[in-house]
Amino acid sequence: MATTSDTPAPGPVRTCVGCRAQAAASELLRVVAGSDAEGRPALVPDPDRRAPGRGAHVHPTQECWQLAVRRRAFPRALRSGVPLADVQVGDYLSSLEPQSESQQHRPETGARSS
Repeated sequence: MATTSDTPAPGPVRTCVGCRAQAAASELLRVVAGSDAEGRPALVPDPDRRAPGRGAHVHPTQECWQLAVRRRAFPRALRSGVPLADVQVGDYLSSLEPQSESQQHRPETGARSS
């Protein structure tokens, strides 16, 4: 049995749909397909990772979020045949910005700056 690393990963590893870097699932924001206040299909943040259904993961930064939106990664990752509104996730990430300034993520390299 071949392994890719001598040290096991600290829990499940997922790929960010924005920058395509792999990270522990606990470092990423899970996003699911749901509905907005008017019942239209929308992307919904799932920070507790408990919502039913298929989820897509993204680093909780505006850079990775914008990359994922620009690449149309969410409809593809969630296998959604309809357009999904992204206002709820954008608002959620905006509310996290003051906290995440100390944990800058560089999507180009997948590395964190100090």
